[in-house]
Amino acid sequence: MGLKILSAKKFNVNLKCSIHASGKLGFTDGTMKTLELTEKSGVKFAQDEEDEDILYLINCTETDEDAFKVNKAGNYYYVNAKSLFDNLGLDYRSNTIMFDMVEVPEEGEGVYKLFKRIKPRNKN
Repeated sequence: MGLKILSAKKFNVNLKCSIHASGKLGFTDGTMKTLELTEKSGVKFAQDEEDEDILYLINCTETDEDAFKVNKAGNYYYVNAKSLFDNLGLDYRSNTIMFDMVEVPEEGEGVYKLFKRIKPRNKN
């Protein structure tokens, strides 16, 4: 019987992204590094066919016609997916919408399920 080490290094990374009031999806430093984002990267979004509230993000090393281009501002990477979020009815103007990302290897390499958390934005 062999043993497989489940490295804490792999499980200590909390992948997160959030929708800004502008409709841009921003990534945390840890997420940017794990996804190895560059200005040539892209991301695709998918919905669960049985539950459209469940979203997935698919990390792509290059863009194509189905991918949103990854942009860079300073040391920060983001995706301008405002029209998608508007179409999905996500009220990012009134709420802070964050996603915890969990890789779903059975769906393919670079596929992450997005677990949504919503809290009202500060009015100040």
